[in-house]
Amino acid sequence: MATRSLDTSHDWTVARLHALPDDGNRYEIIDGVLHVTPSPTSGHQWALQELFLRLLPYARAIGLDVMMSPADLQYSERTVVQPDLFAFHNPTGTAPRSWTEVQPLLLAVEIVSPSSRRRDRGVKRQLFQTQGVREYWVVDAARREIERATPESEQVELLAVDLIWQPDATSARLVLDLREFFNRVAGD
Repeated sequence: MATRSLDTSHDWTVARLHALPDDGNRYEIIDGVLHVTPSPTSGHQWALQELFLRLLPYARAIGLDVMMSPADLQYSERTVVQPDLFAFHNPTGTAPRSWTEVQPLLLAVEIVSPSSRRRDRGVKRQLFQTQGVREYWVVDAARREIERATPESEQVELLAVDLIWQPDATSARLVLDLREFFNRVAGD
């Protein structure tokens, strides 16, 4: 999935973004810079689906919800992003009426491709940490690992065996067997 910045000489806004044609690409703006990502590959979507199916029952059991993009999550007039997957408090269990209802995020996840690695590990990680997203995961199926970042730490935690997610101290822990997950994603 190729990712590139376009028209960096201009200051992109949400209004300008919404004027773009619906051409099947994913458009995001981070600090006024437009990023364009073509439709995801089947491998990307398979990994996303597998992770979603593992997170959703757990999240709902503890009053959270999990959704997948496309979803315009706006942080300012110059920043709107579409994480591949995200989790948020949803005590009513009803569908949100707008994307503003899903914030603040407890979790944002990106499934990387060779061309999106730099952005996902750089500017997007910084954005989610700055916005106080409790956890940001970068899923790298090629490396068979997940990178976990939090706002409190400059260090990224590399996970290849188990991923333990506990959104708050009162909830049960979810343990994901990453070897099994990556075997399923890779078709091993």
